[in-house]
Amino acid sequence: MKAHGGRRSQAERDAMTVEIMYALCSAAFAAVVVCGAEAGPVLLFDLPRVVSTVLLWAGLVLAPVVFTVRVVGVLVRFRQASQPSHPGRTRPDS
Repeated sequence: MKAHGGRRSQAERDAMTVEIMYALCSAAFAAVVVCGAEAGPVLLFDLPRVVSTVLLWAGLVLAPVVFTVRVVGVLVRFRQASQPSHPGRTRPDS
């Protein structure tokens, strides 16, 4: 992305849109997997009430945390990858 605050090109805007959608979809998938891993045993087995409650709450608490961490991680990594490591240098071997 342009570091000097100028307008972004269509390709840059498209890349950002794709990256945002990837972040949201992969985060939703990760959250569902975590919630299913935590709450799944409650549905499959006859567990004591306390254990069932703890597992359900753990799934409900961990899912949004995983979602948020995944979205932020993907978008931060995208932001860092778009910035050159050596500003001003244009050749990859410099």
